[in-house]
Amino acid sequence: MSKMRAHVFVSGFVQGVGFRFFAILNARKLGVSGFVRNLRDGRVEVVAEGELESVDVLIKRLREGPPGANVVGVDVRLEKYEGEFSDFSVEF
Repeated sequence: MSKMRAHVFVSGFVQGVGFRFFAILNARKLGVSGFVRNLRDGRVEVVAEGELESVDVLIKRLREGPPGANVVGVDVRLEKYEGEFSDFSVEF
């Protein structure tokens, strides 16, 4: 299987609606590692590493977001897989 890394910026009404928890639950279910954090400009940043198919599914779920969120844009930047994460967590 092929591994990949995605650097994702989610914009819209995505803070204060459980988006980080939503990202953690989905990433862990999919076996994806990395982190999620809120940015000062109102976006949510996600770095996700794992199997190509699993990261793709996570990105699709981030486009939907949790109930209460209103995702307006998702900017996905594919990067070289580094394998630097052992889990998926919240960064502050």
